[in-house]
Amino acid sequence: MRNLKKLVLMLCMAALLTGCHGARESAEFDIPSEFDESQKIELTFWAKNDTNVTQTRIYTKAIADFEKLYPNIKVNVRFYTDYGKIYNDVITNISTGTTPNVCITYPDHIATYLTGNNTVLSLDNLFDDEKYGLGGSELKFDSPAKEDIVPEFLSECAIGDRHYAIPYMRSTEACYVNETYVKKLGYELPDTLTWDFVWEVSEAAMEKNADGTFKVNGQQVMIPFIYKSTDNMMIQSLKQKGADYSDADGNVLLFNDDTKEILKVIAEHVKTGSFSTFKISGYPANFLNAGQCIFAIDSTAGASWMGSDAPLVDIAKEKMVDFDTRVMTIPQYDPENPCMISQGPSICVFNKKDPQVVLASWIFAQYLLTNDVQIAYSKTEGYVPVTSKAQNDAAYKEYLGKKGSDNNEHYKVKIEAAELLMANTKNTFVTPVFNGSASVRDASGQLIENVVKSVRRKKTVDDAYIDGLYKDVRSLYHLDQGAGAQSIGGKAELGKLPTASIVLLASIVFAWVLIGGYALRERIMSRKKN
Repeated sequence: MRNLKKLVLMLCMAALLTGCHGARESAEFDIPSEFDESQKIELTFWAKNDTNVTQTRIYTKAIADFEKLYPNIKVNVRFYTDYGKIYNDVITNISTGTTPNVCITYPDHIATYLTGNNTVLSLDNLFDDEKYGLGGSELKFDSPAKEDIVPEFLSECAIGDRHYAIPYMRSTEACYVNETYVKKLGYELPDTLTWDFVWEVSEAAMEKNADGTFKVNGQQVMIPFIYKSTDNMMIQSLKQKGADYSDADGNVLLFNDDTKEILKVIAEHVKTGSFSTFKISGYPANFLNAGQCIFAIDSTAGASWMGSDAPLVDIAKEKMVDFDTRVMTIPQYDPENPCMISQGPSICVFNKKDPQVVLASWIFAQYLLTNDVQIAYSKTEGYVPVTSKAQNDAAYKEYLGKKGSDNNEHYKVKIEAAELLMANTKNTFVTPVFNGSASVRDASGQLIENVVKSVRRKKTVDDAYIDGLYKDVRSLYHLDQGAGAQSIGGKAELGKLPTASIVLLASIVFAWVLIGGYALRERIMSRKKN
């Protein structure tokens, strides 16, 4: 009996040590005193290239240049066209211990990776390492110092009080406006767009001629306002209103009255045909460039696709319409205090058994922050380099200064998109990150998509409809679990228990069954003796 009690105690202690579910902190990496350049090391790097061949070439050149500096390191790159696919593959490979060494990803995804045991490297001690940290003395390239990374961008890579990534590129959302049509409708663009202004102009653009064509463009098709990322639309609208969305403890606060009012307004404009989404109607740039949209909201990283002279287009040249393009901040509820999301890929490093391999991975990750890589990649789209060192580099300033000199590398709209973010960096925000935060993000967009679909199907969007919608979306994204159906992550409920914890808890139950059986047997034997 005494031995069984000891077993149970040991199992309980093990469960407490390893059974905490959800995002967990990784142990600090024990940095080798020297990097062993005689050891042959092969790294796997997963990256996204936006189907842009120029971006592929930049990665390929960066790897080749890095391998010249460190001949003992071989970097094998695997390109993806979707961050979601990287996320899914990492999750799959965690269980088999075959994660990449370095990958381009998002903090929301990293929070889920951390449910694995010491999977993603905690970088804080590496940041400050004198030899191999940011700006380290033993690095063979000009690595930026920690203070060279834009503080707002670096803070986005923290989960709790630790950093699990370094920023790679940053973007925000912009509203690409057909200014020609705005003026044709009798309006002048304000310094800062407001939601009321965008809705008013959008409704005015729905007026038709006697033959059924739209007056503003003379065509059969006009969707004045198209939003690419509806999750961003909801998240930013709530932030601008000072309304709830979620918090760092993983509490899901999205399903509230402010959200309900936003959905009702959207429903009104869907009913008139003045608003739609990328998932429902198609890519905003295609409608904008064909003169069938006035306000197209998309990432600044997609600026090369926007406007009459866009170097990248998905529609036939004969369908392009000539108009003046303005790059503006997204619509605001309070134009005196603009607020917009900061987004863009980051770089994380995965833990491996060999500390030399981990150190090599970290050194390569840092190389992607050098000026040459940062500036070259930012030129491919409306991205902004994540270091002040690159932003202030003479080569980058020269690039910005040539705005509009051609419609390729110096395409005006693309550079204006980058300038918009640099001018508004302090007006940006990020959403709380926890295991499950990616699901909350998806749910916020799903609310809008469902409303748009429902209105188009002639359904009434009222309080009863939205209450039912909340219930359906909660269930779809498993947000109906946890305390008060509000918490799915953070300190309260951080997701499913890891397999090891399930085994341990099952062992505890089994041990207690043994104890009960043993106690019952002892009682029976005692009665027989008496």
